[in-house]
Amino acid sequence: MSDMKIAVLGAGGRMGQTLTRVLAETEGCSIAGALEVKGSPSVGRDIGEAAGFAPVGIAITDDPLPLFAAVDAVLDFTTPQATVGYAALSAQARIVHIIGTTGFAGDDLAKIEAAARHATIVKAGNMSLGVNLLAALTARVASILGSEFDIEILELHHRHKRDAPSGTALMLGEAAASGREINLKERGVHVRDGETGPRREGDIGFAALRGGDVVGEHRVIFAGPGERLELGHIATDRGIFARGAVAAALWARGRQPGLYSMADVLGF
Repeated sequence: MSDMKIAVLGAGGRMGQTLTRVLAETEGCSIAGALEVKGSPSVGRDIGEAAGFAPVGIAITDDPLPLFAAVDAVLDFTTPQATVGYAALSAQARIVHIIGTTGFAGDDLAKIEAAARHATIVKAGNMSLGVNLLAALTARVASILGSEFDIEILELHHRHKRDAPSGTALMLGEAAASGREINLKERGVHVRDGETGPRREGDIGFAALRGGDVVGEHRVIFAGPGERLELGHIATDRGIFARGAVAAALWARGRQPGLYSMADVLGF
């Protein structure tokens, strides 16, 4: 089978550069395109040079239509608004779309689900093996421990992160809610300020910290009477997310259109 032709969206950013480097190192795929928004200083640059290695003869473009028509898959860690638009293009081209973007709101997810009727989409708040294993463990522990164990999710990221709680924290919250068989939208608590009163039994709390250049840290705390259990994950290299995204693209090749998760990719 020929190499899978993969394009990087948001190629000029830190994650885009990391994705490019991982693509260049991975067998079975090739860098086939790169996209940035109009006006980006990266437009016109060779994607290899932008990622810090030798030129590969592919310039970063700001025109998505010919790019989507020419590739087998796109890797997308951009912005919610951009991702929704790119998902529609992936549906038109009937290609694989790997989504690591977080911070979706409103009807964004419904639009992505609609695109998945024609595109093969893998979407995850976090693409790493460790975090997806943590989510599976969180669901299991939440199902075993009773409601006397309060669940709190703590996350820490670099100062440039724009959304809170992180997509990973929300993914862990969904896992905990699934284990407890409750609705996270009804029981999630994202803000505590002022006179809040006692903690409501069964709620799942979130706390978001920002600072420095932290790649990502997450803890799921089960606090019960007389004891506390903590599950955690620390990312020290954003390459783990890129490797997961590329693995997801290779896994999705040839699969039927639909909306998949990293749990599907990893067989959890």
